[in-house]
Order: sequence, then C-alpha cells, then structure tokens
Amino acid sequence: MRPVYVFLVLAACGTGPTPGTTFDQIKARGEITWGADLSGGEPYVYEDPGNPGHLVGFEVDLMDAIARRLGVKARMVQYNWSNLVQSLERGDFDVIMNGLEATQERKDRILLSDPYYVYAETLTVPRGSDIKSVFELGGKRVGTLNQTFAHDILRMMPAISPVLYEGNEEPYLDLEQGRTDAVLLDNIIADRYGCTDKHPALQCVPYDVARGTYVVGMRKGDAPLQAAIDRVLADMRADGELERILRKAGIWDDRQQTATSLGKADVRRRSVDASMLVEFLRAATITLVLTVLAFLIAVPLGGLLAIARVYGGRVVAGAARGYIELFRGTPVLLQLFVLYYGISSFIRLGPVQAAVLGLGLNYGAYEAEVYRAALLSIPRGQTEAAKALGMRPRQILRHVLLPQALRNALPPMTNDFVSLLKDSSLVSVITVIELTRQMQLAASDLRSWLVPGLLCAALYLALSLPLSELARWLERRLGGDQRPHAL
Repeated sequence: MRPVYVFLVLAACGTGPTPGTTFDQIKARGEITWGADLSGGEPYVYEDPGNPGHLVGFEVDLMDAIARRLGVKARMVQYNWSNLVQSLERGDFDVIMNGLEATQERKDRILLSDPYYVYAETLTVPRGSDIKSVFELGGKRVGTLNQTFAHDILRMMPAISPVLYEGNEEPYLDLEQGRTDAVLLDNIIADRYGCTDKHPALQCVPYDVARGTYVVGMRKGDAPLQAAIDRVLADMRADGELERILRKAGIWDDRQQTATSLGKADVRRRSVDASMLVEFLRAATITLVLTVLAFLIAVPLGGLLAIARVYGGRVVAGAARGYIELFRGTPVLLQLFVLYYGISSFIRLGPVQAAVLGLGLNYGAYEAEVYRAALLSIPRGQTEAAKALGMRPRQILRHVLLPQALRNALPPMTNDFVSLLKDSSLVSVITVIELTRQMQLAASDLRSWLVPGLLCAALYLALSLPLSELARWLERRLGGDQRPHAL
C-alpha cells in the first residue's frame, strides 16, 4: 500500500465526532453511550451481586430514564474514572455520568448539564479525634480521590498533604490503619465506605465542609444534546421520577431541596514551570530508589531460588519452583494489594515498604529463571575439572559456577532492571507518587497529556540509558572477547 493511501486510511480512522452532531447521531442509531467506571461501586454503577453482568445503581436508573425520555436506549461504556473527561473529548462515548462534579475547571473544558444530585464533602477522622474541620488538618496526611472537588479543597491548603487514591474503600482502610490522619470525600462515599459498622474506629464529622453537584458531561459544541438532557432532567424533577430514583438508592436528603452553584475551589490552572519540574525530578528519584531497592532484594533472592532449583533436593527444588510459579503466575498488582491491604491486620507496611517488597519478591522469581538458565549453560566439564582439583561443592559453586553464571546472566539482568524501572509505575495503586503517577497529575493540571508525557518519557530514558551503558561496560570488562562470531 502506498504511503499516501496509508495516510488517508489513518486519517479516516482517526476522525473524531463532529461538534454539534452528537444528538443527531444518538437519535439515528437509537442509542446513547455513557462513560463510567465500575470501580466506583455502590450506589453509582456496579454489577448486581445476584446477577453478575447486570448493571445496577442510581446512575444506571437515571441514565435509563433519560434515554427512555429521549426515545433511545442507554449503554454504559467502562473507562477509568480519572480519564473520563479525556475519553469524552476523544469521542469514545456520548456523555459522562459517574459522580462527575460540577467544577469551574470542568465547565471551562466541557459542557455540563443541570445538576441531578447535591452532595456534601464529608470529613472522616478516627473515632475520638479532636479534629472538627479541615482547618485543623495542618501538617496532616488526608486521603481523597484524584480530580475531585475534595482534592481541589485540600490543594488550597498548603499545609495539608493530600494522599490520592483510585478507589472508594482504600482511603478508609488506610485511615483505620493509621497510615493517614483523615479522609475528605463526598457524603455518599463516606456514608457507605467510611462511617459504617465495618469501620467502627472511624467517625464522620457532622458538618458539611462544602457542597457541590453531580452533572452530566458533554463535549464542547454539543449544545443541542445539553439542552435535551436539561429538559429531561427538569421534567423528571417536576413529575417526581428523579426523587423516586434517589429514594430507591437511599440517597435522597434535605440537600436535594436546595439549589447550589458550581464548586468554587479556586485552583490555579498550572503551567510547566520550575515547581512542576521539581515535582517530576522528585518523582523520578522515588522511581529510581524503588527500583534499586527492589532489585537489591530480587538479585540475591533469585540467586538462592536458582541454586535451590538446580542443586537442591526434591523438596527444596519443589518449594523453589512453587514460589517462582506463584509470583510469575499472578499479577504484580494483586501482590501489591495483598501486601499493602490484605495483610494489614497482621503486618502494617507503609506504601514505600510494600512497594519495594512487592516488586522485589515478584522480580526475584524472574531473576531465578535467568540465573538457572545461566547455571545450566556452563559446560559440565567445568564442574568435573573443579572436582579433579579437589574442590568441595560449595567451593565449586562459589568460585567456578557463580562467577561464570553472573557473566552470562548480565544482559538479561540489565533488561530486567529496565523492566522493573517501568513496572514501578504500578505502585501508584498504593498511593506512592512515582514518575508515571506524577505525569498523570500534571496532565490533569495542564489539561494536556503531551508535555507531561514527553517529560515523563525523557526522565525514564535518562534513568535507563546510563544503566544500559554501565551494563555494556561490565559485559566488556567481564566477557572477554565480545566480537561477533563469524558466519
């Protein structure tokens, strides 16, 4: 295929939605798609426990009612919550409905409908705490969700250190374990995940820190769709259907009788400045430190496992193989969650401790197979010659086999270190702000992924290239003749 044809095909595939035509397209296909994230859980949108695969929640009922009144059907599209606005702008779905808060920043970026729910920001603290307001949180670690009105409020107070999460349950688990000092989130979330019988050690402060509204989000230019949804919401308020849906979910309260404006947290729109560069460099340092510490665990652990598999007895070799298969066969994300949350009732690890241990234990399994292959690649004559010289098994292993195995394993070890450097981005799920997470935060502040993405890539390269050069130097130093074999 000629290049010009390839370009035309790619251009055609990459064409986004035409502004102002979304409502016509919805009516033409008889379906409205709405972006949401199932991880938000009850009562927003979640799978029916009694009927897996069937979605329930007050926003499911609300979206179905809107679609019915528009004469179409509704279909939910799963996306990560923090990427909903960007995905809407890309044209991946028609509207957002998933606890989308009406802030001025979002109003500047996309179209927002009239409110369908009034929420309150609720402060949760350990039971018996003297903290009564956010103004008493100076120097404290306060959990919240990223890209929320609560996060905006906390950022207005420089003395507070926000701890960002992706899920609703995790902030309250950390608060109960003493890893944070308070949590600020919507009352819907606090009532269901924080101040419950499951967390008797926590209490909600009985004052609204602030109020805001949930709205439907649409792309700029889709004014006809915005007007249609506003009409539907007005009709639902007038005939009581909106109240019935909210009462069914158990979230109707006196706040719904009051009108409220957009969230007024005055968060300055950032630019790429010296402070942002410092934040990236700090995150890059954290990434490098995590990687080095985890690899310092992985290398000796992998060596011991490899020796156990090759030279251990049946029980020892079987135990080593079981460990390797367990950690290679399960996702590292799962392992991080188990270390940080799963065993917190017995061993309370900090975020960095859990990150280093999780990555080290995981990569130890991979290093074990690298070293095992390196040991098995050494000619048998090396061992026989060492025995002929009267060397004992431990001496043979230490002075003959391991040095040669290390030299043979050096290239894949370097590759694994670079892979570990990149996989360290996964530790953001346990609240560690490393390089990739910092890029996501910067992209949210800048409303663009291009510059933060390029800066993040440049820093990853700056971290990995010197290591690659060091590995090449070691290969030349230890490997002797490195010239290619003649063909």
